Amino acid sequence: MITKVEIVSVPEFYVAGIRVRTSNENGQSQNDIGGLWTRFMSEGLVQKIPGGVSDDIYSVYTDYESDHNGAYTVILGCKVDAPLTLPADFAFITIPSGKYEVDTVDGDMPASIMEAWRQIRHTATNRKYTADFEVYGAENSVKIYLAVR
Repeated sequence: MITKVEIVSVPEFYVAGIRVRTSNENGQSQNDIGGLWTRFMSEGLVQKIPGGVSDDIYSVYTDYESDHNGAYTVILGCKVDAPLTLPADFAFITIPSGKYEVDTVDGDMPASIMEAWRQIRHTATNRKYTADFEVYGAENSVKIYLAVR
């Protein structure tokens, strides 16, 4: 459940991790993203990404074909302090600076996150579809950042 919404300015930063190309059609994203999380956690990738600046996990949604109806790329990883060269099976992205809507999500995970994204797909009208991301930190809540105009 989304418990708080605010607009913030975010400076440019970097995320490194693993990726998958998916879409929301026929529940494909649930399978693909679930598999990405399973790999990320089972291989202990938080500790294997060089240059990490915290233990927070970032799930980045980017390379949108059009909007939430088209294909997009998900990168699951960690914030890093600088651009870096990674092995071929890893991905790197620069999160652009700009204005972001921040939705705080509480409740049972991952069900609450899936419900929050359903709400966002049906209500968010000002999205840029450049790079949106979730931040999983030490708190019991997750923050979803949506790039907005």
